Amino acid sequence: MKEGDLKLIKITLADGRKIDVPEGTMLLDLSKDFANEYRALIVAAKVDNDIKELTYRLEEPCSVEFIDLTDEDGMRIYRRSLHFLLIKAAHDLFPDRKVIIDHSISKGIYCEIIGKKELTSDEVKRLEQRMAELVEAKIPFIKREVPIDEAREIFIKNNRMDRFQIIEHRKKPYVTMYRCDDLDDYFYGYMVPDTGYLKVFSLKYYPPGLIMLFPEKSNPDVLPEFEEQKKLFNVFSEYTRWGRILGVDTVGELNNIVASGRIGDLIRVSEAIHEKKIAQIADMITGSSHKKRVVLISGPSSSGKTTFAQRLSIQLRVNGVRPVTISLDDYFVDREHTPRDEKGELDFEALESIDVELFNLHLASLISGLEVEVPIFDFPTGRRGNVGRKLKIEEDQILIIEGIHGLNEKLTSTIKREDKFKIYVSALTSMNIDDHNRIPTTDARFIRRIVRDYQFRASSAEDTIKRWPSVRRGETRNIFPFQEEADVMFNSSLIYELGVLKVFAEPLLSKIDRSCREYSEAKRLLEFLGNFLPIDHKEIPNNSIIREFIGGSVFYGM
Repeated sequence: MKEGDLKLIKITLADGRKIDVPEGTMLLDLSKDFANEYRALIVAAKVDNDIKELTYRLEEPCSVEFIDLTDEDGMRIYRRSLHFLLIKAAHDLFPDRKVIIDHSISKGIYCEIIGKKELTSDEVKRLEQRMAELVEAKIPFIKREVPIDEAREIFIKNNRMDRFQIIEHRKKPYVTMYRCDDLDDYFYGYMVPDTGYLKVFSLKYYPPGLIMLFPEKSNPDVLPEFEEQKKLFNVFSEYTRWGRILGVDTVGELNNIVASGRIGDLIRVSEAIHEKKIAQIADMITGSSHKKRVVLISGPSSSGKTTFAQRLSIQLRVNGVRPVTISLDDYFVDREHTPRDEKGELDFEALESIDVELFNLHLASLISGLEVEVPIFDFPTGRRGNVGRKLKIEEDQILIIEGIHGLNEKLTSTIKREDKFKIYVSALTSMNIDDHNRIPTTDARFIRRIVRDYQFRASSAEDTIKRWPSVRRGETRNIFPFQEEADVMFNSSLIYELGVLKVFAEPLLSKIDRSCREYSEAKRLLEFLGNFLPIDHKEIPNNSIIREFIGGSVFYGM
């Protein structure tokens, strides 16, 4: 090689192609050569299965797989960058106010702009206009590692005690921060290169705050229509109020309670809130002006539906009602009649995988006081057994049915709506990492499932991560569209639970190395759990919903 010649390194692309590029090539420059091969805007890349921002430079041979907005990681980066864009706009217009990135709702993120007066619709329009101006300016997001002491000074200067509390328990000697123009902030995860990438968004005034709408990965160039979710919003608001009453708005405040040895009290109060809410739901069912004959319980994966159903049954018995449980699993059609998904795989989560006609016939017969023979599905053979179990319910009995289709009227179409009581159960996170970094509800459920699958299903974290996208597709198709149909929503999250799950999940996630495609997701979850101090599970009662995932539940002999 002649003096001055560039050293070339070999890059392996996602499709197996190998190319030579100059050492030090920036991913951003390389991405331009392949932009037309991707369905949407490229925002990052996986380098040897580790996510890197487009400003990363390639210094040695490696594999590169670009990430666009049709990828969950890509959309996560886009949303996070939008958060910073909103915070920057608010900083420019209302420097004396505090921004809180709160929770997902209605295909967007609910945010609060807190100051001496309540936010107005005109101010939301001004924020949206300022964000558009910042997008036009293409201001870079500059990443830098800041020593802990300097980070402390920045957070104190900016009145960010929510963030200051987090780093007090941090093991790393530095904090990764981003700068946009004159504003420094911390964000849990990666960013797009500059504000110019953030063209698709809108703000909707939603008193007392606003909802920031963003595209979905299925159609990243178009904003979805706003769909109001009043019931879901009210549940989030209720649990946010509880968090503030308990003094646990953020992970930093939770860590302070753990460090001071007061976690036992918080566990007991959190569990008492659950018990009170379940008792109230039982009262709603038995106190209804129209007698309820069927209770339908639905919710996404790892929401604690099974434990909730058991605890609700106890509270119904306290009210003088004898519940009878029917499992939808016994009404599966024979395996050869199970529909297949778009990949040609058996789709057990489709409504058509259930013998809806027979199920409705049996429900109507039971409510009429007749005896039926409930089938027993044999999973090893994939067929319904020849002999079922006889079932008849009395006047003081009520049917409890738990399953993902419970809120879909098609499942129980022959039963009058007034005879049914529908419950939506989900772990709706009521606490943030800090004011600008929310805890996604999906991540809380994901970690629950990783722990449970290992504990009780002999499934590795790697296997659970592989299956999770398919689980999420099923939820999006079969559960979320019907959640507002519920008569009541139950938030199964526990404000302390991630400190407990951390102890179980970290060793499982740490086993996944860079040779696995699932490495980047394992690394992301480990970074997330690194925000929490560990919590011993010994003070958790044996009827707690979290016991469904870590073991020791009174309901399952775990």
